[in-house]
Amino acid sequence: MEKYLVHNRPMSATDWAFDVAVALLAFAFGAVQMILSVSFEFMPDEMLRRILGIEAVVPGTAAFLALALTTLPLALRRRFPWPVFVFVLISYVGTQGFFREYSLAVVGCMVALFTIASECSRKEAIIASVAAVAALLLVHNPTSESLALLLRFQNVVLLVASALAGYAYKVRREYLQATEQRAAAAERAKEEEAARRVEEERVRIAREVHDITAHSLSAVSIQAAAAERMIDRNPEAAKEAIATARHTAKSALEELRSMIGVLRGEDAKPDYAPTFGTERLPDLCEYLRKVDIRAEFDKGNYSKEDVPTFIDVALFSVAREAVTNVLRHAQATQVNIRLAKDPQSVSLVVEDNGVGISQNQKSEGHGIQGMAERVNLLGGTFLAENKPGGGFSISVSIPLGKVGEAHD
Repeated sequence: MEKYLVHNRPMSATDWAFDVAVALLAFAFGAVQMILSVSFEFMPDEMLRRILGIEAVVPGTAAFLALALTTLPLALRRRFPWPVFVFVLISYVGTQGFFREYSLAVVGCMVALFTIASECSRKEAIIASVAAVAALLLVHNPTSESLALLLRFQNVVLLVASALAGYAYKVRREYLQATEQRAAAAERAKEEEAARRVEEERVRIAREVHDITAHSLSAVSIQAAAAERMIDRNPEAAKEAIATARHTAKSALEELRSMIGVLRGEDAKPDYAPTFGTERLPDLCEYLRKVDIRAEFDKGNYSKEDVPTFIDVALFSVAREAVTNVLRHAQATQVNIRLAKDPQSVSLVVEDNGVGISQNQKSEGHGIQGMAERVNLLGGTFLAENKPGGGFSISVSIPLGKVGEAHD
């Protein structure tokens, strides 16, 4: 019941001032209409005035008080739409029979009904419209029957028009609000999508930095250790190991410098991309052989030209991370790297004969997690497991049929 008595909508000082102005304008309009309706100048034909039963009189104070009862409460119309409507309608119907010479303006009822139609539900608008029309049709007007019929018809038309105008205003307002909400939702979705892409790019760059530094520093450390062991018995081999370490460190620095340039938005293009493809897999095998780890590479029928570049780069990144893990943890003496391709997918297998890893090492290390995330983003499958006879195996399969979907 309370929702029909009080409409809990926010009302600013401007809203209150507007409603007060509406009430005053309605009173002024009703007063002018009432004066004109009974003035001699408004209907100069005396015979017509006599036929219609109109006398040229000036409205008294009581008429203006009655008009005030039907208009001034409109200042509260948006906060109390139903109480104001009922009060205005009853005041109009109750005071109409006291004035034979003129009819009170229906402007107050029109504004109150417009408010119901624009602020309340459609059901409430229909109920209010039916009640207002019924009240006007049943009200007794002491003027002549011909004029009373004309006034009833006019007022009913005005009330129906007010209700329709209020409902149209409500529909228009709701449409604009819905449009603004859709625009705001689209803007939020756009910002969220941009933030998501930034986050994905940040994770990708972090993974690339990890791959570069982990692989390169591991290779440098191994080459330095090899040089340290061979410096007395084989100075030439030690010198070659140091040169290789220096070249590896330089390449890593150039890759990092290129990546930082991308982050800064530098216009200058790097000399080469910050990531490599499967064409560098033989280099990984060469690194392993230099530290006395037998390495076999089998590319089978795999052809880089037949595979999208981002998949080829992902395969190399996984292989590089796997080799890095072998150098750091596996204590292996043999590593096998195999590439394969069929019409539906490409695959990569990196196996070693080392000690494998424990479950804790698998969950704590970021390398395996990063490899899995990279493969999953491309719609592929990733498996890292200890081999039954000893050693560790990483298997990757990436479908080519879902390349477009994964990349999007």
